[in-house]
Amino acid sequence: MNAPALPYHIFPLGDTAITIDFGNCIDEQINLEVITRYQQFMQTPLPGIIEIVPAYSSLTLYYDVASLKNKVNSPETVFSYIKKQAEERLQHPVPGIEIKERLIKIPVCYEDEFAMDILQLAAAKNLTVEEVIQLHHSRTYKVYMLGFLPGFAYMGTVNEKIAMPRKPEPVPIPAGSVGIAGQQTGIYPMVSPGGWQIIGRTPLKLFDHTKVEPTLLQAGDRVQFYSISRHEFENY
Repeated sequence: MNAPALPYHIFPLGDTAITIDFGNCIDEQINLEVITRYQQFMQTPLPGIIEIVPAYSSLTLYYDVASLKNKVNSPETVFSYIKKQAEERLQHPVPGIEIKERLIKIPVCYEDEFAMDILQLAAAKNLTVEEVIQLHHSRTYKVYMLGFLPGFAYMGTVNEKIAMPRKPEPVPIPAGSVGIAGQQTGIYPMVSPGGWQIIGRTPLKLFDHTKVEPTLLQAGDRVQFYSISRHEFENY
């Protein structure tokens, strides 16, 4: 990867973090830049950085203010010091980092008892339920980021024929529920209030804190959904 041609903006996020923003949009090229730079900063961290969080089109670096104070000369602030360090890093190519895409196949039962919103979504889009199901699992989705809940993967983009806004108010959502919100699709890893339109459920466990890698999905993965019956779901 060469030095970024993509424009970016760096701004403070509170007193202990900076965000490198490449644009407020869902874009595979921008997200690839984010993931690649995430790997770069993870492999050779800046001084004082304690956590790095990638998102759709931005990268946030959290830092320890106390440990950095002795590196900062007055009147420079810790933010300006970290910003300068980050900008210097961003001017250089990312050496030897290869982003490997995993393809994860995820079974989904789309039957009514697991799909509380599929009838309403189908009616709103003038589709049959079968068409909604076919459109949902007919393409491969990219995992752009994790957030909201541990292991909750934001994936995109769904066919515009089944894109649907969030519900106006959150409702209780069972673990494993597969939903749509705007152009995104995602899976609730645990019981939670939520506003996504639920069209099915997977028997897979998306988050397991006992594992070395607790989340089933990671940013950069590709996901292919496939349909299973209620019997297959119950005996998975």
